[in-house]
Amino acid sequence: MSQQTARRGGTTWALVITSVAGFMAALDNLVVTTALPSIRKDLGGALGDLEWTVSAYTLTFAVLLMFGAALGDRFGRRRMFLAGLTVFTGASAAAAMATGIDSLIAARAVQGVGATIMMPLTLTLLTAAVPAAKRGMAYGIWGAVNGLAVASGPLIGGSLTEHVSWHWIFWLNVPLGIAVLPLARLRLAESHGTGAPLDVPGTLLASGGLFGIVYGLVRGPADGWTGPLVMTGLFAGAALLIGFVLYSLRAGNPMLPMRLFRSRAFSGINAASLLMFLGMFGSIFLLSQFMQGVLGYSPTEAGLRMLPWTGMPMLVAPIAGILSDRIGGRPVVATGLFLQAAGLGWLAVVVEAGVSYGSQLPGLIVSGIGMALFFAPASNLVMSSVRPREQGIASGANNALREVGGALGIAIMSSIFLAQGGYESAHAFVDGLKPALVTGSSVVALAGVAALLVPTRRRAAELATAGERTAEPVLEPASS
Repeated sequence: MSQQTARRGGTTWALVITSVAGFMAALDNLVVTTALPSIRKDLGGALGDLEWTVSAYTLTFAVLLMFGAALGDRFGRRRMFLAGLTVFTGASAAAAMATGIDSLIAARAVQGVGATIMMPLTLTLLTAAVPAAKRGMAYGIWGAVNGLAVASGPLIGGSLTEHVSWHWIFWLNVPLGIAVLPLARLRLAESHGTGAPLDVPGTLLASGGLFGIVYGLVRGPADGWTGPLVMTGLFAGAALLIGFVLYSLRAGNPMLPMRLFRSRAFSGINAASLLMFLGMFGSIFLLSQFMQGVLGYSPTEAGLRMLPWTGMPMLVAPIAGILSDRIGGRPVVATGLFLQAAGLGWLAVVVEAGVSYGSQLPGLIVSGIGMALFFAPASNLVMSSVRPREQGIASGANNALREVGGALGIAIMSSIFLAQGGYESAHAFVDGLKPALVTGSSVVALAGVAALLVPTRRRAAELATAGERTAEPVLEPASS
């Protein structure tokens, strides 16, 4: 079956549609966090219930990402993208109209289901619509929009809650979804993957394993790492994922072929993505609280002061995409990760109870530039590390690893924060924040090392040539 069966629109339409849809899905990862006090005031519920308004989305989103990508490969990527966008938009409206905490949690879980189908297919559909020579710039814009959504979630949520109503953090998605649906139907080209039947055993093993791991990571800081449900989730999840790997090594048409990890390009960029999101999510989670709880800024003021970091992708990521087209993705990604590690290290040194904003600014700017240099070339490397018919599952796997990395980052850095400090006073908060930021910086630096494992463009070309001569599958596909 051909990868692309129709071409209804050009690169611009594909870029606009996939960027808006990706923004909606990425935004809802953290947009609720600053609205929790207002939600509790209106709907009631215990602290654990409020946490589930965040966790319900994270769980369904992370757990089903590879399954969503597999559905697109099997039944048509545009068709399943439209289905996912419809579910996400409808669930957003249901969340906005929720009259109780239980109905809000249920709507958030359904939102996650829609996002898990929609999100990995945005990158696959964009790849199918853009010529190979121009993908760096397209990925740059797509990555800038998605990066901005992840990082600005607390700002947007806080601003809407503070100046309008918490309901509007969900209503915001509805007009966007209604506008994008007909455009996607008319302007996106349909494409398929291998056309192989769905891998039901692999889907159950992977989804169950990811559910256990993400559940344990999400609930660990609140319930305690030795809690029975947390321990069961982590150990059962790990066992199921091991079973998934063993099954996939022997299956005829596995959902995620393990041979892909024999490629240095695929393994290196996925390891870098997991580690980068671990360090980034954990750092943003704690720094936003530091600015509000210690420095006394409102949610809106804190979000605005984070813009040198969170807003930088809008300026730098398109340039990063162009650079990756010209010099290859590996040096751009590695440079970005090392810059972000340096920025976090700077913040770890300067944060104090009475630190001035000017002292924090260099670290925020350097971290923002580093994050911006990562997003676009990383997406290019992921998609170019596999065959075109396998790009859907590659996107799903990369997005799943990013989500697990984000959940892991918040869990690990929160645990370090609570072990070394706490919320009792400004000085206690700083005592916990400093070692957590050092950890985040170190993890992102490790991500830079992982990015260096990706073969250079020249080496990838040599491997491709060798593969053609021997008529064997190329284990190190061309990387950008």
